[in-house]
Amino acid sequence: MQQIIFFFIRNKNFLLFAVLFIIAIALTIQSHNYHNNKFISSANVVTGGIYTVRNNITDYFTLAKENEDLLQENLMLRKKLSQYKELNLAPTLDSGNILNKFEYYSARVINNNYSKTKNQLTLDKGRSDSIKRDYGVISSKGIVGIVSDVSNNYSTVQSILNTKSRINAKLKKSSHFGSLIWNTKNPNIAQLIDIPRIADIEKGDTIITGGRSTIFPEGVLIGTVKDFHLDNDDNYYYVNIDLFNDMTSLEHVFLIKNNDAIEINELEKGVEDAE
Repeated sequence: MQQIIFFFIRNKNFLLFAVLFIIAIALTIQSHNYHNNKFISSANVVTGGIYTVRNNITDYFTLAKENEDLLQENLMLRKKLSQYKELNLAPTLDSGNILNKFEYYSARVINNNYSKTKNQLTLDKGRSDSIKRDYGVISSKGIVGIVSDVSNNYSTVQSILNTKSRINAKLKKSSHFGSLIWNTKNPNIAQLIDIPRIADIEKGDTIITGGRSTIFPEGVLIGTVKDFHLDNDDNYYYVNIDLFNDMTSLEHVFLIKNNDAIEINELEKGVEDAE
């Protein structure tokens, strides 16, 4: 303690100068807009750098998980290719048309809401990256949502965890169609409605996209049947779905462009106008 007191006594002039200097700087920044703006700008650079370093560190420690996801996706693609070969579908398919119908873009999730009733995600890709409204959004594990708005460099996505979301889906084994919705109770459980009572449904059945829209191709994974019951009118099932995606932890996603969407929409609009 005595050494500390001696230190302050020996350096009292310097310490007094340092305190007065800091006070002068603070008063200058507060009283002059130019200095204040410069200080804020410098602070933003520093905090931005800190956030970048933090994200880089976080990304580094999640590399193992990302690599595992990539391996699982590659495995899934290999299985699908194997199934096509076993079924001898290659000679009957126009591979050029299949490959040209859908285009895929990658993006990173920079903000994700999942605790509200109308949840949105924000992606780091926008109009300058050829992203447009109504593009489907998926991850390597399954469906995520639909692009709802776009700026030059960013886009927002209406999550499937949104009470406005209603996506065509079906039972993989029987092809009975319904609509995927969300009842707001659990971010990892969605609901499938309008499945007719004649459908053969069991716990663990896989649910996929139905392909009856211009947004998602048929067969995109959604989840598995957790439980189900008949509605009050006893005509349709109400099904709880365990989502393949952990909607509370999304990092990288893919956006889907349907190159035939404009032509299909214009054709259907012409039919509606005629009626």
